[in-house]
Amino acid sequence: MKFVDEVSIRVKAGDGGNGCMSFRREKFIENGGPNGGDGGDGGSIYMMADENLNTLVDYRYTRHFDAERGSNGGSTDCTGKKGEDLILRVPVGTTIIDSATQEVIGDLTKAGQKLMVVQGGWHGLGNTRFKSSTNRAPRQTTPGKPGEQRDLKLEMKVLADVGLLGLPNAGKSTFIRSVSAAKPKVADYPFTTLVPNLGVVSVDRWKSFVIADIPGLIEGASDGAGLGIRFLKHLARTRLLLHLVDMAPLDDSSAPDAAEVIVNELIKFSPSLAERDRWLVLNKCDQILEEEHDARVKEIVDRLEWTGPVYVISAIAKIGTERLCHDIMRYMEDRADRLANDPAYKEELADLDQRIEDEARAQLQALDDKRALRRSGVKSVHDIGDDDWDEEDVDDEDGPEIIYVRD
Repeated sequence: MKFVDEVSIRVKAGDGGNGCMSFRREKFIENGGPNGGDGGDGGSIYMMADENLNTLVDYRYTRHFDAERGSNGGSTDCTGKKGEDLILRVPVGTTIIDSATQEVIGDLTKAGQKLMVVQGGWHGLGNTRFKSSTNRAPRQTTPGKPGEQRDLKLEMKVLADVGLLGLPNAGKSTFIRSVSAAKPKVADYPFTTLVPNLGVVSVDRWKSFVIADIPGLIEGASDGAGLGIRFLKHLARTRLLLHLVDMAPLDDSSAPDAAEVIVNELIKFSPSLAERDRWLVLNKCDQILEEEHDARVKEIVDRLEWTGPVYVISAIAKIGTERLCHDIMRYMEDRADRLANDPAYKEELADLDQRIEDEARAQLQALDDKRALRRSGVKSVHDIGDDDWDEEDVDDEDGPEIIYVRD
């Protein structure tokens, strides 16, 4: 199934039914009086989060959705039938945005969560509503009100506990295959991962967490290069970032340079996202001599001025992966306990989450604006090169803690 995480759609609620003008016509009854009924309300449109969906592909080609119109009122005081509501199912983690105002209408983060996006029109009134002691034969009715209409942008962000960051071929897909049942594509060339992959990591029988692998970043990603920031937004809702670095690049590139590229791109995309808890994971330790580990680790740590935990692993050989997963699970449990017992920490995280969302949306909107200029015929766009365009919508004071596991 094709992975689609952004779509634009138009939704139109049903119009209200018109009121009816009618008078009683019965044998032996003179001057029967008005009996025109009201129309029915128009149907509304709702968005509902469905845990069985993981893509917005259903909305890629069908972009217009109309709810049912209310029926007109009838004689003998018959009220018109209400239009059926329309429920559009979207993946959990979908944000609904008004395209005209860029207002966030809602964020569906729980399965079964429901949100009205446009309301159906109010019904028209029949002439029965206008009868009075001085107006016994009213000939007034009202038409139904038109239903609301909106252009919406749907943005899906995968919901995961842990997000993987790294250059292409850093071993992210191999790592997720090693620690979970997910089977993303793995090959010896860059950009084998083209869409985010999710894996569930079981640590103990009743303990697990979800890990997300996004396509590899390259230098200039925050400005739209490569797959750019299209998928970087998926890390906005993770709780912990793992920065994977290839300790033994095949192209003889510098591992410290590669690590620094990702940090710089992350900061350019969202300074607040760079504040998220992040661990450094040095992968492919089996590709270099054991006596060279310390020197290679020190080189990378010094370049990044790193003070957090550092894990030295080999995803393909499963060296150090079990210890890393247990530590992640322990981190998740400690974080949950602190959120439950420390209101200040909870408020701090909520503020960080909001800043990340705002910065990510601003970056994506800026890129969309530049693409719109490009498509309208503008030949030069500041800070964006021609090759960067894709026309398709496609606290240890003594230093960091370094964990080795010798299997």
